[in-house]
Amino acid sequence: MSDSTKISFKEKLGYALGDGAANIAWRGVATFLFIFYTDVFGINPAAVGLLMLIARLSDGISDVLMGIAGDRTNTKYGKFRPWILFTAIPLGVILSLLFTAPNLGSTGKIIYAYTTYIIFTLVYTANNIPYGALMAVMTGDDKERTSIGSYRMVGAFAGGMLVQGALLYLVAHFGNINPTISVNELASDRFQVTVSAPSDVENVNIKTKDGIANFIWENNNNSTNSPTTGKSFSMEANKTYSFIVSGEQNISSDKIVIIDQKSGYSYSIYVMSAFLVLFMFITFWTTKERVQPPKEQQSDLWRDLRDLIRNKPWLVLLTIGLLFSIYNSIKQGIVVIYFTHYLHNQILAASFMVALMFASIAGAMITAPLSKKLGKKKLFIYALIFSGVVNASIIFCGPGDIIAIFILGIVSEFSAAIFPTLFFAMLGDAADYSEFKNGRRATGLIYSAGSFATKFGGGIAGAIIGFILAAFHYNGQDYSAIQGAIPGITMLMSWVPAIIAILGAIFMTIYPLNQTKMNEITLELTDRRTREKN
Repeated sequence: MSDSTKISFKEKLGYALGDGAANIAWRGVATFLFIFYTDVFGINPAAVGLLMLIARLSDGISDVLMGIAGDRTNTKYGKFRPWILFTAIPLGVILSLLFTAPNLGSTGKIIYAYTTYIIFTLVYTANNIPYGALMAVMTGDDKERTSIGSYRMVGAFAGGMLVQGALLYLVAHFGNINPTISVNELASDRFQVTVSAPSDVENVNIKTKDGIANFIWENNNNSTNSPTTGKSFSMEANKTYSFIVSGEQNISSDKIVIIDQKSGYSYSIYVMSAFLVLFMFITFWTTKERVQPPKEQQSDLWRDLRDLIRNKPWLVLLTIGLLFSIYNSIKQGIVVIYFTHYLHNQILAASFMVALMFASIAGAMITAPLSKKLGKKKLFIYALIFSGVVNASIIFCGPGDIIAIFILGIVSEFSAAIFPTLFFAMLGDAADYSEFKNGRRATGLIYSAGSFATKFGGGIAGAIIGFILAAFHYNGQDYSAIQGAIPGITMLMSWVPAIIAILGAIFMTIYPLNQTKMNEITLELTDRRTREKN
């Protein structure tokens, strides 16, 4: 079969499910881990930001080593597909452990978080580097590769939709403790709320469904008993706990929400991890590797590294991958905090993220035809500028401007979906360029370094979120601290990531591979491979 043969719908769909699985992990971590660490596990936001940044530093070595290992793997299943198979279950297990909160002291929590997060990044690398490289060896046709990239991103956004859209509802379901709740009206906006549970619950959070009313402990004059939109505490079986709740009218027992967030998050992620493993298995069985390195190519790591450093398209993509990853990761990482503490409606965040996922799927599907018309380089630049400017406009929205926030978020995300769709296809172009120029191909190495840029960008984004929130003294369990951090939350949701997008657009102007050059490279490589077979 020719390496430029059109790929079937079944194979493209099977490949897409792999990124659906990866994004259950990636988007689950990017969207929920920060708020899980701060609001549920009780770690300081600056410490979380530093953790994410330090953990990502190890990716530079692990990604490159994984790329080298992938290029040198030779089995009857190919170079890259076996890694997808063997890492599927370990990835599901470590994702589950990441959202498990054992009873530990402050130091123990930090140690546990660092250990599980670093192991997660290593296992994710061992899975995702071969997965990304697989796309470049499924076909030698750069246009067909862009089409596969579109399917891949549809799968990625569908996986993101699954975890972002369903997780908060699953948390509410699995975190249900079947409480007994009684409400006694003291004034039009002041109530006595009494709760109890049939069994011991180590860590619960109580709030109203709208998340607006303030809670204080009744008959507790401790200085730490300040009004907050929710209270976290441990419950003993059949023991009564009483609060004075104010700031909302018409509060009844059905408007009080008590969730065991620790169990809620853990069991929800366990369910998601099962889907992750299943999707990875399907990807392994439905895909095929077709493009092989030149037959005369000998293993030479130092030459591969030297070729990589001299590969200008790859160097530009390395920086672009870092910038667009920071942009997307800030947007994803702040959403739940923004909706929880600025709009006072955490569940609405799930609807927002589902809407963004639909916009992302539409953006991914339109990427291939737009890139044929404009070329990958121009389309990338236009998408960066447009998405960034629209996203910055969210700064003008207040808590009541829900429709405007949804519209701006959807339009920005539609354009932002073009970034990763093009990026991973363009890494394949960079691999073709290296083979065209040097007569050698190191697909895994090229994808590993590109993957490092996107993952390290996520770490930088986490650090940016953590440091900005810490600068505004954010504390997810303290109402007054949350209110003081609102300016930081809104700027992270709007113009901070937009600055990153504009920088990316400027840098993309020096990318050397336009569509004319890629047509030349594709024709030459196809001719070489045909002569080699004959």
